[in-house]
Amino acid sequence: MSIRGLRLYRAAVPLKKVVKHASFERSVSENLVVRVELAGGTVGFGEGVPRSYVTGETVDTAFALLSAHDWSAAIGQPADLADLVRRLESLRIPENEADPRGMAGNAARSALELAVLDAYGRLFGESIGRVVDLVSVKGLDRQAPAAVRYSGAITAESSWGEWKSAVKMRLYGFHQVKIKVGTAGQDDPDRLRRLRRVLGRRMDLRIDANEAWPAAEVLDRVEPLRRYRPTALEQPVAHAEVNALADLRPRIGIPIMLDESLCGIPDAEAAIARKTADIFNVRISKCGGLIHSLRIIGLARGAGLDVQLGCHPGETTLLSAAGRHLASRLRGLRYVEGSYDRHILGANLTRQDLTFGYGGRAPAIDGPGLGVEIDPSSLEAMTVDSREIRYD
Repeated sequence: MSIRGLRLYRAAVPLKKVVKHASFERSVSENLVVRVELAGGTVGFGEGVPRSYVTGETVDTAFALLSAHDWSAAIGQPADLADLVRRLESLRIPENEADPRGMAGNAARSALELAVLDAYGRLFGESIGRVVDLVSVKGLDRQAPAAVRYSGAITAESSWGEWKSAVKMRLYGFHQVKIKVGTAGQDDPDRLRRLRRVLGRRMDLRIDANEAWPAAEVLDRVEPLRRYRPTALEQPVAHAEVNALADLRPRIGIPIMLDESLCGIPDAEAAIARKTADIFNVRISKCGGLIHSLRIIGLARGAGLDVQLGCHPGETTLLSAAGRHLASRLRGLRYVEGSYDRHILGANLTRQDLTFGYGGRAPAIDGPGLGVEIDPSSLEAMTVDSREIRYD
Protein backbone atom coordinates (compact mmCIF):
# COMPACT_ATOMS: atom_id res chain seq x y z
CA MET A 1 0.00 0.00 0.00
CA SER A 2 1.57 3.31 -1.09
CA ILE A 3 1.08 6.89 0.12
CA ARG A 4 -1.72 8.66 -1.72
CA GLY A 5 -0.99 12.13 -0.40
CA LEU A 6 -0.03 14.50 2.40
CA ARG A 7 -1.66 17.47 4.02
CA LEU A 8 0.58 19.92 5.85
CA TYR A 9 -0.78 22.10 8.65
CA ARG A 10 0.62 25.17 10.35
CA ALA A 11 -0.96 24.85 13.80
CA ALA A 12 -0.98 27.70 16.33
CA VAL A 13 -1.12 25.81 19.64
CA PRO A 14 -2.16 28.07 22.55
CA LEU A 15 -0.15 27.90 25.78
CA LYS A 16 -1.65 28.43 29.22
CA LYS A 17 1.11 30.88 30.13
CA VAL A 18 4.13 32.49 28.54
CA VAL A 19 7.02 30.03 28.44
CA LYS A 20 10.30 31.84 29.12
CA HIS A 21 13.94 30.92 29.10
CA ALA A 22 17.22 32.63 28.25
CA SER A 23 16.88 32.03 24.49
CA PHE A 24 13.21 32.82 23.81
CA GLU A 25 9.70 33.28 25.15
CA ARG A 26 6.31 32.48 23.61
CA SER A 27 2.60 32.31 24.40
CA VAL A 28 1.70 30.31 21.26
CA SER A 29 3.63 27.39 19.82
CA GLU A 30 3.73 27.27 16.02
CA ASN A 31 3.85 23.58 15.14
CA LEU A 32 3.97 21.51 11.97
CA VAL A 33 1.38 18.75 11.66
CA VAL A 34 1.48 16.26 8.79
CA ARG A 35 -1.41 14.04 7.74
CA VAL A 36 -0.51 11.01 5.62
CA GLU A 37 -3.21 9.19 3.64
CA LEU A 38 -2.53 5.72 2.25
CA ALA A 39 -4.01 4.43 -0.99
CA GLY A 40 -6.57 2.35 0.90
CA GLY A 41 -7.79 5.33 2.92
CA THR A 42 -5.91 4.76 6.20
CA VAL A 43 -4.56 8.01 7.65
CA GLY A 44 -1.89 8.89 10.19
CA PHE A 45 -0.66 12.09 11.84
CA GLY A 46 2.74 13.33 12.92
CA GLU A 47 4.17 16.48 14.46
CA GLY A 48 7.31 18.58 14.38
CA VAL A 49 8.18 21.72 16.33
CA PRO A 50 10.39 23.91 14.10
CA ARG A 51 12.54 26.33 16.10
CA SER A 52 14.70 28.75 14.11
CA TYR A 53 17.00 29.35 17.09
CA VAL A 54 17.65 25.62 17.55
CA THR A 55 17.82 23.91 14.14
CA GLY A 56 17.30 26.89 11.82
CA GLU A 57 13.83 25.70 10.80
CA THR A 58 10.47 27.39 10.45
CA VAL A 59 7.10 26.04 9.41
CA ASP A 60 7.63 27.80 6.06
CA THR A 61 10.91 25.97 5.41
CA ALA A 62 9.29 22.69 6.44
CA PHE A 63 6.37 23.30 4.05
CA ALA A 64 8.82 24.01 1.22
CA LEU A 65 10.94 20.93 1.91
CA LEU A 66 8.02 18.51 2.22
CA SER A 67 6.30 19.95 -0.87
CA ALA A 68 9.35 19.60 -3.10
CA HIS A 69 9.73 15.81 -3.05
CA ASP A 70 7.74 12.69 -3.87
CA TRP A 71 7.66 10.89 -0.54
CA SER A 72 5.35 8.21 -1.90
CA ALA A 73 8.02 7.13 -4.36
CA ALA A 74 10.74 7.43 -1.71
CA ILE A 75 8.95 5.12 0.73
CA GLY A 76 7.30 2.77 -1.78
CA GLN A 77 5.02 -0.05 -0.65
CA PRO A 78 6.27 -1.67 2.57
CA ALA A 79 5.11 -5.22 3.23
CA ASP A 80 4.99 -4.88 7.03
CA LEU A 81 6.25 -2.64 9.84
CA ALA A 82 9.75 -4.17 9.81
CA ASP A 83 10.02 -3.45 6.08
CA LEU A 84 8.79 0.13 6.66
CA VAL A 85 11.42 0.72 9.36
CA ARG A 86 14.16 -0.48 6.98
CA ARG A 87 12.90 1.94 4.34
CA LEU A 88 12.74 4.83 6.81
CA GLU A 89 16.25 4.07 8.06
CA SER A 90 17.57 4.70 4.56
CA LEU A 91 15.32 7.71 3.85
CA ARG A 92 17.35 10.86 3.22
CA ILE A 93 16.11 14.42 3.62
CA PRO A 94 17.74 16.55 0.87
CA GLU A 95 20.63 18.68 2.14
CA ASN A 96 20.43 22.46 2.35
CA GLU A 97 23.60 24.31 1.33
CA ALA A 98 22.74 27.09 3.79
CA ASP A 99 22.68 24.57 6.65
CA PRO A 100 26.20 23.20 7.22
CA ARG A 101 25.12 21.28 10.36
CA GLY A 102 22.52 19.35 8.36
CA MET A 103 19.71 19.96 10.88
CA ALA A 104 17.30 22.26 9.03
CA GLY A 105 15.01 19.40 7.97
CA ASN A 106 14.71 17.74 11.37
CA ALA A 107 11.24 18.93 12.41
CA ALA A 108 9.93 18.21 8.91
CA ARG A 109 11.41 14.71 9.01
CA SER A 110 9.95 14.15 12.49
CA ALA A 111 6.43 15.11 11.41
CA LEU A 112 6.61 13.09 8.18
CA GLU A 113 8.15 10.01 9.81
CA LEU A 114 5.64 9.95 12.67
CA ALA A 115 2.71 10.38 10.28
CA VAL A 116 3.99 7.56 8.05
CA LEU A 117 4.54 5.28 11.06
CA ASP A 118 1.12 6.16 12.45
CA ALA A 119 -0.64 5.39 9.16
CA TYR A 120 1.16 2.13 8.44
CA GLY A 121 1.01 1.12 12.11
CA ARG A 122 -2.76 1.38 11.88
CA LEU A 123 -2.76 -0.51 8.58
CA PHE A 124 -0.64 -3.35 10.01
CA GLY A 125 -2.26 -3.26 13.46
CA GLU A 126 1.06 -2.53 15.22
CA SER A 127 2.23 0.11 17.68
CA ILE A 128 4.97 2.47 16.57
CA GLY A 129 6.72 1.54 19.82
CA ARG A 130 7.80 -1.57 17.91
CA VAL A 131 10.29 0.68 16.11
CA VAL A 132 12.51 0.40 19.19
CA ASP A 133 12.74 -3.37 18.62
CA LEU A 134 12.99 -3.22 14.83
CA VAL A 135 15.52 -0.44 14.25
CA SER A 136 19.09 -1.59 13.52
CA VAL A 137 20.80 0.40 16.28
CA LYS A 138 23.41 -0.97 18.67
CA GLY A 139 23.63 0.08 22.30
CA LEU A 140 19.91 0.28 23.09
CA ASP A 141 18.79 -1.39 26.31
CA ARG A 142 15.33 -2.50 25.18
CA GLN A 143 12.50 -3.73 27.36
CA ALA A 144 8.84 -4.76 27.14
CA PRO A 145 6.51 -1.73 27.40
CA ALA A 146 6.56 -0.43 30.98
CA ALA A 147 5.28 2.56 32.94
CA VAL A 148 7.23 5.81 32.61
CA ARG A 149 8.17 8.35 35.27
CA TYR A 150 8.60 11.93 34.07
CA SER A 151 10.49 14.74 35.77
CA GLY A 152 8.99 18.14 36.56
CA ALA A 153 10.16 21.60 35.49
CA ILE A 154 10.13 25.03 37.12
CA THR A 155 10.43 27.80 34.54
CA ALA A 156 11.49 31.39 35.10
CA GLU A 157 8.58 33.36 36.57
CA SER A 158 7.71 35.36 39.69
CA SER A 159 9.11 34.30 43.07
CA TRP A 160 5.57 33.50 44.19
CA GLY A 161 4.87 31.42 41.09
CA GLU A 162 8.13 29.53 41.47
CA TRP A 163 7.41 28.83 45.12
CA LYS A 164 3.97 27.43 44.24
CA SER A 165 5.48 25.26 41.51
CA ALA A 166 8.10 23.91 43.92
CA VAL A 167 5.47 23.12 46.55
CA LYS A 168 3.41 21.26 43.95
CA MET A 169 6.43 19.25 42.79
CA ARG A 170 7.10 18.11 46.33
CA LEU A 171 3.49 17.45 47.29
CA TYR A 172 2.79 15.52 44.10
CA GLY A 173 5.70 13.18 44.62
CA PHE A 174 8.10 14.14 41.83
CA HIS A 175 11.61 12.74 42.23
CA GLN A 176 13.34 14.99 39.65
CA VAL A 177 12.94 18.69 38.82
CA LYS A 178 14.59 20.96 36.26
CA ILE A 179 15.04 24.67 36.99
CA LYS A 180 15.75 27.27 34.33
CA VAL A 181 18.68 29.58 35.07
CA GLY A 182 20.44 32.40 33.24
CA THR A 183 17.42 34.59 32.47
CA ALA A 184 18.36 38.28 32.56
CA GLY A 185 17.66 39.98 35.89
CA GLN A 186 17.43 36.75 37.89
CA ASP A 187 19.45 36.08 41.03
CA ASP A 188 20.09 32.40 40.36
CA PRO A 189 21.96 31.56 43.59
CA ASP A 190 19.14 33.05 45.66
CA ARG A 191 16.48 31.27 43.57
CA LEU A 192 18.19 27.89 43.95
CA ARG A 193 18.59 28.48 47.69
CA ARG A 194 14.87 29.17 48.07
CA LEU A 195 13.74 26.40 45.76
CA ARG A 196 16.05 23.77 47.25
CA ARG A 197 14.63 24.60 50.68
CA VAL A 198 11.08 23.94 49.42
CA LEU A 199 11.93 20.90 47.28
CA GLY A 200 13.95 19.23 50.01
CA ARG A 201 17.37 17.61 50.05
CA ARG A 202 16.25 14.38 48.40
CA MET A 203 14.95 15.98 45.20
CA ASP A 204 17.12 15.37 42.13
CA LEU A 205 17.55 18.96 40.92
CA ARG A 206 19.14 19.88 37.60
CA ILE A 207 19.58 23.28 35.95
CA ASP A 208 19.21 24.49 32.36
CA ALA A 209 20.91 27.68 31.15
CA ASN A 210 19.67 27.57 27.53
CA GLU A 211 22.93 29.01 26.11
CA ALA A 212 22.78 31.99 28.50
CA TRP A 213 26.44 32.32 29.51
CA PRO A 214 29.60 33.24 27.61
CA ALA A 215 32.19 30.50 27.91
CA ALA A 216 34.54 32.87 29.73
CA GLU A 217 31.95 33.35 32.50
CA VAL A 218 30.73 29.78 33.00
CA LEU A 219 32.96 28.86 35.94
CA ASP A 220 32.08 32.03 37.83
CA ARG A 221 28.35 31.57 37.10
CA VAL A 222 28.31 27.96 38.21
CA GLU A 223 30.42 28.22 41.36
CA PRO A 224 27.70 29.75 43.63
CA LEU A 225 25.16 27.19 42.33
CA ARG A 226 27.15 24.06 43.15
CA ARG A 227 26.28 24.19 46.86
CA TYR A 228 22.66 23.34 45.94
CA ARG A 229 23.84 20.03 44.43
CA PRO A 230 22.52 20.16 40.87
CA THR A 231 22.89 16.79 39.16
CA ALA A 232 23.30 18.24 35.65
CA LEU A 233 23.89 21.56 33.89
CA GLU A 234 22.16 21.79 30.52
CA GLN A 235 23.61 23.83 27.63
CA PRO A 236 25.52 26.52 29.57
CA VAL A 237 27.00 28.14 26.43
CA ALA A 238 25.79 29.02 22.95
CA HIS A 239 26.40 26.45 20.25
CA ALA A 240 29.03 28.72 18.70
CA GLU A 241 31.15 28.18 21.83
CA VAL A 242 30.32 24.54 22.49
CA ASN A 243 33.88 23.36 21.85
CA ALA A 244 35.00 25.38 24.88
CA LEU A 245 33.23 22.76 27.01
CA ALA A 246 36.00 20.27 26.22
CA ASP A 247 38.24 22.28 28.55
CA LEU A 248 35.54 23.57 30.91
CA ARG A 249 33.64 20.32 31.51
CA PRO A 250 36.18 18.69 33.87
CA ARG A 251 36.46 21.95 35.85
CA ILE A 252 32.76 22.73 36.27
CA GLY A 253 32.12 19.90 38.68
CA ILE A 254 28.58 19.19 37.40
CA PRO A 255 27.75 16.77 34.55
CA ILE A 256 27.19 18.74 31.33
CA MET A 257 24.16 18.10 29.13
CA LEU A 258 23.97 19.25 25.51
CA ASP A 259 20.66 20.39 24.03
CA GLU A 260 20.88 23.13 21.40
CA SER A 261 24.29 21.68 20.46
CA LEU A 262 22.82 18.16 20.09
CA CYS A 263 20.42 18.30 17.16
CA GLY A 264 21.48 15.35 15.07
CA ILE A 265 23.92 12.52 14.45
CA PRO A 266 26.82 14.79 13.31
CA ASP A 267 26.45 16.80 16.54
CA ALA A 268 26.46 13.61 18.60
CA GLU A 269 29.56 12.27 16.87
CA ALA A 270 31.37 15.60 17.33
CA ALA A 271 30.44 15.82 21.02
CA ILE A 272 31.73 12.31 21.66
CA ALA A 273 34.98 12.94 19.77
CA ARG A 274 35.63 16.30 21.47
CA LYS A 275 34.40 15.20 24.93
CA THR A 276 32.11 18.19 25.39
CA ALA A 277 29.27 16.38 27.19
CA ASP A 278 28.32 13.86 29.85
CA ILE A 279 24.62 13.72 28.89
CA PHE A 280 22.69 14.12 25.62
CA ASN A 281 19.25 15.73 25.60
CA VAL A 282 17.46 13.88 22.79
CA ARG A 283 14.21 15.50 21.62
CA ILE A 284 12.31 13.69 18.87
CA SER A 285 11.45 16.75 16.77
CA LYS A 286 14.81 18.47 17.25
CA CYS A 287 16.71 15.28 16.40
CA GLY A 288 14.74 14.35 13.26
CA GLY A 289 12.24 11.73 14.37
CA LEU A 290 12.16 8.40 16.18
CA ILE A 291 14.80 6.60 14.16
CA HIS A 292 17.43 9.34 14.31
CA SER A 293 16.69 9.81 18.02
CA LEU A 294 17.31 6.11 18.62
CA ARG A 295 20.57 6.31 16.68
CA ILE A 296 21.75 9.19 18.85
CA ILE A 297 20.76 7.32 22.01
CA GLY A 298 22.73 4.31 20.78
CA LEU A 299 25.79 6.50 20.12
CA ALA A 300 25.54 8.02 23.59
CA ARG A 301 25.24 4.71 25.40
CA GLY A 302 28.05 3.21 23.34
CA ALA A 303 30.29 6.10 24.44
CA GLY A 304 29.30 5.76 28.10
CA LEU A 305 27.17 8.92 28.13
CA ASP A 306 23.79 9.33 29.81
CA VAL A 307 20.60 10.36 28.00
CA GLN A 308 17.68 12.63 28.75
CA LEU A 309 14.63 12.05 26.57
CA GLY A 310 13.41 15.63 26.31
CA CYS A 311 10.52 17.51 24.76
CA HIS A 312 9.64 20.91 23.29
CA PRO A 313 7.37 23.15 25.38
CA GLY A 314 4.28 23.46 23.20
CA GLU A 315 4.37 20.05 21.58
CA THR A 316 0.97 18.35 21.56
CA THR A 317 -0.11 14.81 22.40
CA LEU A 318 1.17 13.59 19.01
CA LEU A 319 4.79 14.12 20.11
CA SER A 320 3.95 13.24 23.71
CA ALA A 321 2.75 9.84 22.48
CA ALA A 322 5.90 9.30 20.42
CA GLY A 323 8.05 10.12 23.44
CA ARG A 324 6.01 7.80 25.66
CA HIS A 325 6.57 4.92 23.24
CA LEU A 326 10.35 5.41 23.36
CA ALA A 327 10.53 5.99 27.12
CA SER A 328 8.39 2.94 27.91
CA ARG A 329 10.58 0.62 25.83
CA LEU A 330 14.07 1.86 26.77
CA ARG A 331 15.86 1.17 30.04
CA GLY A 332 18.44 3.47 31.55
CA LEU A 333 17.20 6.91 30.53
CA ARG A 334 18.55 9.28 33.18
CA TYR A 335 15.76 11.84 32.85
CA VAL A 336 12.47 11.81 30.92
CA GLU A 337 10.59 14.99 30.02
CA GLY A 338 7.25 15.34 28.27
CA SER A 339 3.52 14.67 28.63
CA TYR A 340 3.10 18.11 30.25
CA ASP A 341 0.10 18.55 27.93
CA ARG A 342 -2.66 19.68 30.30
CA HIS A 343 -0.23 21.72 32.40
CA ILE A 344 1.12 23.77 29.47
CA LEU A 345 -1.35 23.68 26.57
CA GLY A 346 -4.46 25.83 26.35
CA ALA A 347 -5.90 23.29 23.90
CA ASN A 348 -4.76 20.00 22.40
CA LEU A 349 -5.05 18.21 19.06
CA THR A 350 -6.15 14.77 20.21
CA ARG A 351 -9.11 13.23 21.96
CA GLN A 352 -6.83 11.54 24.49
CA ASP A 353 -5.09 13.27 27.37
CA LEU A 354 -1.63 11.80 28.02
CA THR A 355 -0.71 14.14 30.87
CA PHE A 356 1.29 12.28 33.52
CA GLY A 357 -0.22 11.54 36.91
CA TYR A 358 0.96 11.60 40.51
CA GLY A 359 4.73 11.72 40.83
CA GLY A 360 5.13 12.05 37.06
CA ARG A 361 4.01 8.47 36.50
CA ALA A 362 2.29 7.40 33.30
CA PRO A 363 1.40 4.04 31.70
CA ALA A 364 2.67 2.69 28.40
CA ILE A 365 0.35 3.31 25.44
CA ASP A 366 -1.68 0.57 23.76
CA GLY A 367 -3.23 0.59 20.31
CA PRO A 368 -1.97 0.68 16.72
CA GLY A 369 0.13 3.53 15.34
CA LEU A 370 0.70 6.33 17.84
CA GLY A 371 -2.22 5.07 19.90
CA VAL A 372 -4.01 8.43 19.96
CA GLU A 373 -6.76 9.91 17.78
CA ILE A 374 -6.75 13.40 16.29
CA ASP A 375 -9.69 15.66 17.12
CA PRO A 376 -10.64 17.17 13.73
CA SER A 377 -12.40 20.18 15.26
CA SER A 378 -9.36 21.04 17.39
CA LEU A 379 -7.03 20.72 14.42
CA GLU A 380 -9.31 22.96 12.35
CA ALA A 381 -9.47 25.57 15.12
CA MET A 382 -5.67 25.74 15.43
CA THR A 383 -4.88 25.63 11.70
CA VAL A 384 -3.49 28.91 10.37
CA ASP A 385 -2.45 27.55 6.97
CA SER A 386 -2.46 24.20 5.19
CA ARG A 387 -1.26 22.65 1.97
CA GLU A 388 -2.44 19.55 0.10
CA ILE A 389 0.04 17.30 -1.77
CA ARG A 390 -1.31 14.49 -3.95
CA TYR A 391 0.61 11.61 -5.53
CA ASP A 392 -2.26 9.76 -7.24
